[in-house]
Amino acid sequence: MSGAVLSVLASAGAALLLGLGWAGGRWHARRGERAVGLDLGTPVERATFHTLHTASLAAPPLRAGLTEDAARKAARRLRSLLGTEALCLTDREAVLAWDGPGADHHQRRAMAMVALMLESGRSQSVRTGCERPQCPLKWAVVAPLTGEDGMLGALVAYGSRESAVLARAATELARWVSVQLELSELDRSRTRLMEAEIKALRAQISPHFIFNSLAAIASFVRTDPERARDLLLEFADFTRYSFRRQGDFTTLAEELRSIEQYLALAGARFGDRLKVTLQVAPEVLPVALPFLCLQPLVENAVKHGLEDSTEECRITIAARDAGAEALITIEDNGVGMDPALLRRILAGERTGSSSGIGLPNVDERLRQVYGDDSGLVIETGIGAGMKITVRIPKYRAGVHSSPPEGRLPRH
Repeated sequence: MSGAVLSVLASAGAALLLGLGWAGGRWHARRGERAVGLDLGTPVERATFHTLHTASLAAPPLRAGLTEDAARKAARRLRSLLGTEALCLTDREAVLAWDGPGADHHQRRAMAMVALMLESGRSQSVRTGCERPQCPLKWAVVAPLTGEDGMLGALVAYGSRESAVLARAATELARWVSVQLELSELDRSRTRLMEAEIKALRAQISPHFIFNSLAAIASFVRTDPERARDLLLEFADFTRYSFRRQGDFTTLAEELRSIEQYLALAGARFGDRLKVTLQVAPEVLPVALPFLCLQPLVENAVKHGLEDSTEECRITIAARDAGAEALITIEDNGVGMDPALLRRILAGERTGSSSGIGLPNVDERLRQVYGDDSGLVIETGIGAGMKITVRIPKYRAGVHSSPPEGRLPRH
């Protein structure tokens, strides 16, 4: 489900559209249709531009998958692309959408033709067998719609006569529709993968952290009840944020607030050994970013700076404006790590390292959302601490934060 795969599919879709545009242009030119608008060249060239524009309107519904609603929204555009008398989209069991005349007596026959096509797996041009003199649907091209799991259904284009040009154009159009359906499957797979990775991160909020936090809070109940109350509220807000259900993205402000709560709980446990410096430019606080992509990095810094060491731990968290990006760094003076071990961890190898799934999980999610060039940049060495740099684009299509859930009131 990588960006490279999406790029290949998108390129394939563009190539199919160019072929479809040529075939569709020939079809429209033979039918004598005239393009509306600027003079863009020959009739075939004008028809090609019209084809590409119409395809851009048909694509969004198809990205929802082969459903009845998506098929209904796309069928009219797809019929316009071919200029046929009628067109229908089906799954393997039934007609999902029909555009044009003849639905009253051709839908049942359509599924019989689709069944034969599904057996062969190849496009077919067949007589409809319609005996009504006034019905123009005498020939049909039945082309398969495919996805990751094989043939999903069919595109059936109807004409008044047999046409090699229509057969080619309908087959190319079905291939283009199949690309859109594959992209929709990839989108859903990516969403499921991100949800699974967030669940894995939530599972990493381990019972021992919860136990230690509650134990630290309990230690202040008699000696400093006000601080115990504040820590308990911080713990409640931290867990509410970590286990929220609203979307895959949040704002930098919300993520930093959760980090402050985490550090307050860690400070209650480790006392003066933990020193934290925050340097945040206000203008980057509204930037949207993947949910729980910074907290695991801070947790890693606490682990290597406090739990793996007896020295004072200094953690610096900085977020600054870098033009089109927000540049975020998390640096600690802990025990560091062997760079070779770090590479194995980021590659997903099981090493038994206390970094667990946090670093590779965040690295993979950043690459999924922003591309392979946007993974974690980590500088470290044994005994040299660790510095992690994250670059978050300020604006990216599809990346929108969800409204934060309410916090417990402080009185």
